[in-house]
Amino acid sequence: MARKATRSKARRSTSKPAISGTPRERVMQAFLALLAEQPIERIGLADIAAHAEVSLAELRGEFSTPLAIFAAHVKELDRKVLAEIDPELDEESPRERLFDVLMRRLELLAPHKQAIRSLLRSAPRNPPLALALNGLAVRSQQWMLTAAGIGASGPTGMIRAQGLAVLFTQVLRTWVDDDDPGLSRTLAALDRELARGQRFAGLLDDLLRIPQTACAFGQRMRRRQESVIRNQ
Repeated sequence: MARKATRSKARRSTSKPAISGTPRERVMQAFLALLAEQPIERIGLADIAAHAEVSLAELRGEFSTPLAIFAAHVKELDRKVLAEIDPELDEESPRERLFDVLMRRLELLAPHKQAIRSLLRSAPRNPPLALALNGLAVRSQQWMLTAAGIGASGPTGMIRAQGLAVLFTQVLRTWVDDDDPGLSRTLAALDRELARGQRFAGLLDDLLRIPQTACAFGQRMRRRQESVIRNQ
């Protein structure tokens, strides 16, 4: 079912955003800007405070570690996605709703693509960091599943969220190198990973195992690309 585009502008710029707002907001912006330039292991609290133009006392009053700053960013991203759920998604299949929710998440991440690329590079070399990031991702994906109308509570919900966290990480690895204005590679990767979702013990269940003909996939791809390009 075709739907009118309601997405915000999908930004492709990777330039450092201006540091402004409350001390808490400036700290998060500063951390992401630094992360875009260097691995998280090299970012010190003093560096963050200086970049955010706050004192160490102010920084300590808000956060205890660089990872805590990133966790706050993830929580804020969740909130923005949940605040902009398209009511028209109620008419779509669960898989289609989840597709849209995750694409909206990617659009909001666009200004921080280099920071995400940095984390993706660091995580495989740093098991404690990978474990911590996975915990953040699972909690976040519980909210994304809920936003798509898919159960995310109890043991089954946790399995779904863990599977979706792995799935979305794979999509991110394609997204960080996708310079196409229509995000064709990212759209295809997300569709492909959702189709493989049944491998994650109950991630999508029979409810989401909807046969996708080549024609249907092509139509959905065109709609998504038109939406992304329109909102550039």
